[in-house]
Amino acid sequence: MTTIYLYTFVSVTLVSLISLVGVFTLSLKEDILRKYIFMFISIAVGALLGDAFIHIIPEALENSTNPTLIGSLIITGIILFFILEKLLHWHHHGEKEESMGIHPVGKLVLLSDGVHNFLDGIIIGASFMVSVPVGIATTMAVILHEIPQEIGDFAVLLHSGYTRKRALWLNFLSAFMAFLGATIFFMLGEFAETVSSYFLPIAAGGFIYIAMTDLIPELHKAEQNKRSLFQIVSIVMGFLLMFALTFLE
Repeated sequence: MTTIYLYTFVSVTLVSLISLVGVFTLSLKEDILRKYIFMFISIAVGALLGDAFIHIIPEALENSTNPTLIGSLIITGIILFFILEKLLHWHHHGEKEESMGIHPVGKLVLLSDGVHNFLDGIIIGASFMVSVPVGIATTMAVILHEIPQEIGDFAVLLHSGYTRKRALWLNFLSAFMAFLGATIFFMLGEFAETVSSYFLPIAAGGFIYIAMTDLIPELHKAEQNKRSLFQIVSIVMGFLLMFALTFLE
């Protein structure tokens, strides 16, 4: 169990440090950032879907005698993330709000990110409870999803009136909610193993929802044939990355 704790909190630390990607964005010109963020988003799509369909769902089915229950939990995850999006506006892509540059938008970003990171901590802990390879695959999928999100969040915080230094610091504090999520999960003790068998299919549904409703619509904004082809290649790269991790199992 100590090994699971170690892997989980090292992984959560890595995920939290992704919030510092904002430092990197400061050195990039806007046109360069816009050009390459689509690559990160595309890879994240492949990684999230690959993790859900190659790692999490097969593991859940293998450890369950009720496939109908697993399917229902996946759908529950999709619906749950839809509800959370409605309540917290996770995507915060509203052009009208962003163009106005009002402070509540920045606070909403921090709140939604805090909840998001809290759930990431639970998901990572539950994944390592199943097996180390599944935990590693899930951590990589979360990281690849976090990179474009954190770049976008940092931009919104700056647009909302925060200074660069304060935006980076607040974003970093929000990222540490992942530690709280992982800690609470493990505080459940032996019950955590039982919870993970139910929570992982829900997490898979969440990954599918994020990839299909949040990230892919962003990719459709680029209409150039060359960029679209590059997106497809990047999605496949993300998927192959998750597939390669199956050889660790």
